[in-house]
Amino acid sequence: MYTMTWAKYLPVIKILLKKSLSADQSLAMNSIDFQKGNVAKKTGYSFSFDTIGGRIRNSTKNNVPAKDLAETLLQDSTVKELLSREDFHLSMDSKFNLSIKCLPKEVEVSTEMAEASGQ
Repeated sequence: MYTMTWAKYLPVIKILLKKSLSADQSLAMNSIDFQKGNVAKKTGYSFSFDTIGGRIRNSTKNNVPAKDLAETLLQDSTVKELLSREDFHLSMDSKFNLSIKCLPKEVEVSTEMAEASGQ
């Protein structure tokens, strides 16, 4: 339902995903693009999900705009490659502001480092 809407915003979202590596990003979108279909009225347009290791975490199945965004992102080869290298948190609020945040990678402490520090 919202695949065409997300495809329209995809070039900007790609740029914001890359920029989010250094600072959180936000995109104010046109509410008309989402309200045309009125499918999400019951579930709302707000959503939040994470991408971890190139996969979508947090269920998007009950939120049509989130599900369509996830599918659009995973269908683009450039975005898919970026999502496989970095983890992100994407959310949209009720005012149609999309927020993109790069999640920090968990640092694995090797046994050698732990022994060297006396732990």
